[in-house]
Amino acid sequence: MADFWIEKKIVDRGFKAIAGVDEVGRGALLGPVVAAAVILPCSIMREELVDWVEEINDSKLISSLKREKLTKIILTHAVSVGFGLASNHEIDQRNIYWASLIAMRRAVENMPLSPDFLLVDGFSLNGVNYPQIGVPKGDRKSITIAAASIVAKVLRDEMMVRLDKVYEGYALSKNKGYGTKEHYRALKKMGPTALHRMSFNLKH
Repeated sequence: MADFWIEKKIVDRGFKAIAGVDEVGRGALLGPVVAAAVILPCSIMREELVDWVEEINDSKLISSLKREKLTKIILTHAVSVGFGLASNHEIDQRNIYWASLIAMRRAVENMPLSPDFLLVDGFSLNGVNYPQIGVPKGDRKSITIAAASIVAKVLRDEMMVRLDKVYEGYALSKNKGYGTKEHYRALKKMGPTALHRMSFNLKH
């Protein structure tokens, strides 16, 4: 279960604006990888955890309804939030690993208030001038990283729901661009769209 143990250690070192950074959509067949960077108030870490903070965890482990509810609360209370995307074309050109790093860098760059420390899910980011720590499976260890994973997931899911109306027949509102049987059947019948990742295995 995610908590503030890592963040508190960093606050003890004198940092105050700790951004959790995470991305979603790495395994999807269609669309961008979406990243978010979130700074939560330090006061939340010092106080007894309020109910909504205790509910924050890896976005994959909580329901879509809870993610949507928590996203509204996170965006209300966060000190700063930034989003970044890497398109399917960038994924095909660079590979999904590098595209994920690009999306996370863009999320940090798009924050209206700059952080003074980064907690990054997985590995640390190159090309950014902030002190940072890469945390393997960080969205299950750090509430700040988990908050980023939640808002990124909700944003990407909303994108897929809207795209379902543009690319009918792929069931994007259900599968969110991932490789379900229904999605593979649609690919076999209609072929890939302009947003499919051609470097991925689109045959199943």
